[in-house]
Amino acid sequence: MVTDETDASGLPAAGLGDRAAVALVFGSSAAVLVVELVALRLLAPYLGLTLETSTLVIGIALTAIALGSWGGGRAADRVDPRRALGPLLAVSGVGVAVTPVALRSAGASGDDLLLLMVATAAILVPASLLSAVTPMVTKLRLTDLARTGSVVGRLSGIGTAGAIVGTILTGFVLISRVPVTGILLGLGGLLVVAAAVVEVAVRGWRFGLGPAALVLVGGLAAVVAPDACDVETTYHCASVEVDPDRESGRTLVLDGLRHSYVDLADPTHLEFEYVRAVAAVVDTLHPTDDPIEAYHLGGGGLTVPRWLDATRPGSRSVVSEIDPGVVRIDREQLGLATGPDLQVRVEDGRLGLGRLADDSRALVVGDAFGGVAPPWHLTTVEAIAEVRRVLDPDGAYVANLIDYGELGFARAEVATIGAVFDHVAIAADPEVFEFGGGGNMVVVGSDRPLDLVTMRAALADREVPWRLVSGADLQAWVGDARVLTDDRAPTDQLLTPYPVA
Repeated sequence: MVTDETDASGLPAAGLGDRAAVALVFGSSAAVLVVELVALRLLAPYLGLTLETSTLVIGIALTAIALGSWGGGRAADRVDPRRALGPLLAVSGVGVAVTPVALRSAGASGDDLLLLMVATAAILVPASLLSAVTPMVTKLRLTDLARTGSVVGRLSGIGTAGAIVGTILTGFVLISRVPVTGILLGLGGLLVVAAAVVEVAVRGWRFGLGPAALVLVGGLAAVVAPDACDVETTYHCASVEVDPDRESGRTLVLDGLRHSYVDLADPTHLEFEYVRAVAAVVDTLHPTDDPIEAYHLGGGGLTVPRWLDATRPGSRSVVSEIDPGVVRIDREQLGLATGPDLQVRVEDGRLGLGRLADDSRALVVGDAFGGVAPPWHLTTVEAIAEVRRVLDPDGAYVANLIDYGELGFARAEVATIGAVFDHVAIAADPEVFEFGGGGNMVVVGSDRPLDLVTMRAALADREVPWRLVSGADLQAWVGDARVLTDDRAPTDQLLTPYPVA
């Protein structure tokens, strides 16, 4: 609490009480990390959850902490920290509260430069102001020069503890239970309330009421903010769109990308071209309607597992989908009914692979490689070796890849699959192989020879006008692409996420 003695200016003569100091340092440090982590979620639909995006956000946050600590320390020597704490908390609270509408408005504009500028300001401003709280409080607690080291060290440790709690609370609790907008509005409100409490304690009620009104700006802005999310899941901004040309058609959109198409009335209807290509490969490998033991890396709308069940009754599919929110959408909006023949496990695909028995699957389908940020640990030679381990001797790995431009990621992934399997082929639009376009590609790897003639006919039957490449032509296309390993898999740097003009 604030002490009662006053100086000539009418303000309390001493600094903050110990509990108030601890609360301010702990809370402001925790808030910085909450803002940092939630900013990553807000940027994901527009920039992707890539290594570059994470590096950008972490870099801005660290810059803010450095600027705030330096600037706050200098300011504490020039102005009365007691007058500065309330405004620091109030302005940072308003900044946090308006962050969702600011970032989403900038993202919806389609202007990447504007988005980066707004994102920088949305993180830098509140995080700098919050980081200035610690040196301000430290100055107030330094009432005895003989205890300078103890005071500075203790408050530094408390600030670090707050940052740790903010990280854990956000990553393990808040994001999985509270919408991103709610997290930031709630945090903004708490900061403004804290500002009002400090102002009342230091300067009286009439100064404390003003900051509380400011949070209304963020609240009103959030109401009208553009938001493409029906659901904010643990990993995605997700929505389900109804096909205007097909009453039973539904499209699952994750982070702005059309991820899966499901026909609620007809699971054999395959809308996306790449899914039809996957089906053509499966038809070639398993031309009869005998049941198949399959494993799926990535679930999405579960289009392929549903198709397998409809076309090969008795097939058993195990799906590893890391996002419980996507599975919930599958059940509530996309008509998913799980059972003994279709098991959906909420787990990381690499860990899911490790739980499968040797030689237990005839087919592994990889569809976790999004167009913005592929999960690198599923792309490596060690991961592909795990795929090979769970396949029976005649089994095959069929994966959907997305890349553009120079196709650095796609070529490296094909090289990696080729380092594990004896026979590899890739199907894609003819323009893809000219390194000028890009899009979806379907690669198949197996230790048994691939019937390329039948596979080309199957692609044609499913109205997929793609080129199928294997052998020497494939080697020439792959070129000098390096095999990806757990020790070196720069997938975010290799990937070109959008078409190159």
